Amino acid sequence: MPFLLILGSFFVNYKLNVSNEIVVLKQYLDPRELSRIISITTITLGFIIFFNSEYVSMKSYQKYKIEELKIRNNLKLGVPSKNEFHIEDELSIFFENEEDDVFYNIESLIYKEGQFIKSRSARIEISKKNFNIIFNHGERILLNENEKSITNFDKFTYSIENKNIEPLLMDKEHYNTLELIRHQNDDYIYHGHNRIFQYALTLLIILASFKIIFLYEPKKNLLLKFIIIFLSLLLVQIFNSYSMYLLNGDYLNLLYYYVFNYLVLISLSIFLMKITR
Repeated sequence: MPFLLILGSFFVNYKLNVSNEIVVLKQYLDPRELSRIISITTITLGFIIFFNSEYVSMKSYQKYKIEELKIRNNLKLGVPSKNEFHIEDELSIFFENEEDDVFYNIESLIYKEGQFIKSRSARIEISKKNFNIIFNHGERILLNENEKSITNFDKFTYSIENKNIEPLLMDKEHYNTLELIRHQNDDYIYHGHNRIFQYALTLLIILASFKIIFLYEPKKNLLLKFIIIFLSLLLVQIFNSYSMYLLNGDYLNLLYYYVFNYLVLISLSIFLMKITR
């Protein structure tokens, strides 16, 4: 997103310069008032980005991953169709209707144990390494060589072991920055520290983007400045990525990571403030 902001500001500035509207804007806008507006807008956008990344996106990602795994695991189990649900070599379920993953008015045949089950409802849940089919309020008829019986029940659970169930593994996107820094895995800790750097870089880019919009330059110099700014940002990101590679490979410690990256960031901010005057 930071690079999209920069590219967007380049486009807006070029349009304003081509039409000479930038001159008109500068005549009506007091420089101090403009700086105040830019500062307030930068802080506001920075807060929105921070809140979205630390809370909204994280919660949405968790919900997405859980639903994705549910779908993938359910596909391994089978898909209900035409009021029937079959799990090969295990059981068949016949139901009257389905609502919110709950089956109603059930008749089920469990092959291995010779069981016939009739119940008001049933649902399927995934627990550890099992698929559990939970029947509610019904009757169970058991007919096999060892036992013949009829049992009424309020709740009956039939478990199917399945080693192909995919567990929900918490990757880096499940955690906010503070949780990453407190994590036991070094890779997660370094990702958390790098996220702080990315927030600082994003704030700088937002500020630079607004200054670029109001930059007035002769047309022959405008494109050259755009290229220089874009390449400087790209080099900073490449340097940051390489330092993360060294950090994860134990070729660089966290102190040197902060020193090198923030020296580069401070140098970049000084450079951008000068070139966008």
